Amino acid sequence: MADKPFLVIWESTRACPLACLHCRATAVPERDPRELDTRAAKGLIDQIAAFGRPAPLFVITGGDPFQRPDLLELIVYGTRTGVRVAVSPSGTPTLTAPNLRAVHEAGAVGLSLSLDGSTAALHDGFRGVPGVYRWTLDAWDTARRLGMKLQINTTVGRHNLHDLPETAALVREHGVMLWSAFFLVPTGRGSRLAALSPDETEDVLHFLHDVGLSVPVKTTEAHHFRRVALQRAILAAKGEDHTGRLRLGPLYHRLRERGRELGLYTGGRRARRPPLDVNAGRGFVFVSHTGTVHPSGFLPLGAGDVRTRPLPEIYRDSDLFTALRDPERLTGRCGRCEFRAVCGGSRSRAHAVTGDPLAEEPWCGYEPGSFPYQREVREILGTGVPGA
Repeated sequence: MADKPFLVIWESTRACPLACLHCRATAVPERDPRELDTRAAKGLIDQIAAFGRPAPLFVITGGDPFQRPDLLELIVYGTRTGVRVAVSPSGTPTLTAPNLRAVHEAGAVGLSLSLDGSTAALHDGFRGVPGVYRWTLDAWDTARRLGMKLQINTTVGRHNLHDLPETAALVREHGVMLWSAFFLVPTGRGSRLAALSPDETEDVLHFLHDVGLSVPVKTTEAHHFRRVALQRAILAAKGEDHTGRLRLGPLYHRLRERGRELGLYTGGRRARRPPLDVNAGRGFVFVSHTGTVHPSGFLPLGAGDVRTRPLPEIYRDSDLFTALRDPERLTGRCGRCEFRAVCGGSRSRAHAVTGDPLAEEPWCGYEPGSFPYQREVREILGTGVPGA
């Protein structure tokens, strides 16, 4: 992870006709004249290829990337350069079958769509425009028919906490490569939305772990999902009930029961997808529409500009990125936590809440050292972490 990222996300434009309540970019209807033009965008792709093979996955997002007339040209260029390209479009009227077919034929290896509720009322209400839910489902089915690898992203917030089992059932019904539960970071428009409590976050993470046997699930900006996965594995090996041992709350019990009613724990059992050890600046890099480089789109601290400094150099050597990759630099409970080397907490949320990207994770309530099987934790992690 110190040598090259797993993912490079490029905010190709901030132009978007939606008015999503959580929008990090506070997107606007028109394109910004400062955006990387086609030549500069191809230069960015060359810089990604310079990381070496296999190149990081390059995700073109926005705003709405279909607002760029050179989108297909850039996908073709990336594919020919040896860079795998995926596209993360907005649910707008541009999300048509011909456009998706063109993206697929240009060489895109995957597609990422957002679904923030199992009903039109929930999703369209969150996205600020009627009809988005229907456009998204139609695009989902089209992408599946085309054989594209598909990821569905769901923002977890107060608006849909109790709808998560229904969303999981919809994801299983339509089929995906991956379901990503994104835990809100209070930045951009999202700063006006109510936060989850650490206990609620914990309950949701354990529910997501439960459904991982029927739906391939990951989390975004909830890095303590890795801690949850390790704790659950140890408790299962010990034959212990996680509910009582970890003192999970009423939200977990409601979500688990609804999941049972929907049949999420029966049929189609699969191996759980292990959570990837990717965090802001550690396996992940974000390039803005103007070329500035950030550890994450939700962590607005800049580390350089691809117009003036090569992306591999920024990622490998900048003070910000190297600090974020060093778990010994973390403070508060994260700095004392035995799971810090595999979790690290959301650096984006820490910065948004405290102004310090190395502060403790605000949405995690775990008390370091409180898990009863510390020897087993050390064995799994393969290290004698202080405090473990």
